[in-house]
Amino acid sequence: MESLQELVKGLEQKGILKTPSIKEALLKVDRAHFVIPEYKDYVYHDRPLPLKEGQTISQPLTVVFMLELLQPKKGHKVLDVGSGSGWTTALLADLVGEEGNVYAIERIKSLKEFGEENLKKLKYKNVLFIEGNGARGLPEHAPFDRILVNASAKIIPPALKEQLKTGGKMVIPIDNLYGHLTLLNKIGENHYQEEVYPGFTFVPFIT
Repeated sequence: MESLQELVKGLEQKGILKTPSIKEALLKVDRAHFVIPEYKDYVYHDRPLPLKEGQTISQPLTVVFMLELLQPKKGHKVLDVGSGSGWTTALLADLVGEEGNVYAIERIKSLKEFGEENLKKLKYKNVLFIEGNGARGLPEHAPFDRILVNASAKIIPPALKEQLKTGGKMVIPIDNLYGHLTLLNKIGENHYQEEVYPGFTFVPFIT
């Protein structure tokens, strides 16, 4: 892929990218702002790229698949767990708009600072970055309309389930024998529905 437009078009042609607002956000939030310099030549390739501290910026196909499951809307309050370079955080911030809020939690200080600086350059004002353990969530800012987790857990952390608003959605990678994404719908207090999508691999969720 030579350009952002070609990358987005390819995701549409594969049937992964379907929602107009997500397409608009992808074209506005250029992945090039979030890649470390030594990988700039690969920024529009549909592949994960290394970051510092052994972490990665996720493959565009995977990010779009997760956002399509999550369906963030204007005005939503979103928790972004494992915010990394801040690319997904910026996409979420664009999707929820000025009336919404994104809380980005990252356990690695240098990555938290990297992502925070990236979003400052793009002048997003509806995002709060926090250094901390994503498995605990952010109870002081709960409940959340949407929760996106960017690392694979063995189970869905109970604190994140509790902090999800009734009617809300969480997308989280689960690493069992075979990696998959789980879409969790909270349909009532302590009542959940799960949908599973196999074939995804993420860095591990470290608590």
